[in-house]
Amino acid sequence: MASSALAVTAAGIEFQNPVLLAAGTAAYGRELARIVNLERLGGFVTKAVSLEPRHGAPSPRVAEFEGGMINAVGLANPGVDEVKVEHLPWLASNLKRAKVLANVVGSQVEDFAQVISRLDDAAVLAGYELNVSCPNVRAGGMEFGADPRTLTEVVTRARAATRKPIFVKLSPTVQDIGRMATVAADAGADGISVVNTIPGLVIDVDKRRPGLGFGTGGVSGPGLLPVGVLATYKVAKSVKLPIIGIGGISRATDIIQYIIAGASLTAVGTAAMLEPRLPERLVEGLSDWCRRKGVTSLSDLRGTLEWKS
Repeated sequence: MASSALAVTAAGIEFQNPVLLAAGTAAYGRELARIVNLERLGGFVTKAVSLEPRHGAPSPRVAEFEGGMINAVGLANPGVDEVKVEHLPWLASNLKRAKVLANVVGSQVEDFAQVISRLDDAAVLAGYELNVSCPNVRAGGMEFGADPRTLTEVVTRARAATRKPIFVKLSPTVQDIGRMATVAADAGADGISVVNTIPGLVIDVDKRRPGLGFGTGGVSGPGLLPVGVLATYKVAKSVKLPIIGIGGISRATDIIQYIIAGASLTAVGTAAMLEPRLPERLVEGLSDWCRRKGVTSLSDLRGTLEWKS
């Protein structure tokens, strides 16, 4: 049974707890259904959805290194039409409590709004996450979230395409993440997701070639935790929007860190790929932590960091 201490309302969406699966880790839900009880989670963010199918980056797409993982999947997906016909009906039939956000990508500014327009009549979607920060593709990636004018146009067009909440996912590499969060908020965003992966390079020393087929990739895993927590803190100081904290989460206390820094929700990525049932245990761990500490609502902890930076 869901704990009332864990319930969160963010951007008008009621989540039974703050534990989501990050984009790309649960595909479109069906793939994990036999392994993870998605209904025990707050929800999940779908794998990327683009206007046209994307074949993604060449293999190998994933490599591990001590302390984390690097990936260059290239936003591979079957395209918005197939997602709507083949995947969203399954979600509608199988999820009643967990909330679903669709991760939206594009190669051009107008693509984001067009994807949203095609998906927007799907009642199972509670909202959207605009991926304006992925560093793994040469076109339609980080430039959307790094330039204020471009980001404004992307969010403004997306806002006009839907009345559902929009979260904007920002990169930790932008020069001033608080400023870019403000740009997104001013353009109509309802929430901010931070952070995406950090660009990196792993080399196969025997072949003297990159470990990934694409070359560079996005670094994730435990080392991203302090990066994500700091970004959450900076964004929370800049805007009053709800924040989804992402990066390096593997323990319940990692989630508590994000909430104290200012997050309303969190999303688990790499750790869930290594241990698919971990997110369910994180929900249990949060409940146990609240009981031990006498916390009746996690929301009371939000933004309570005692530090004047």
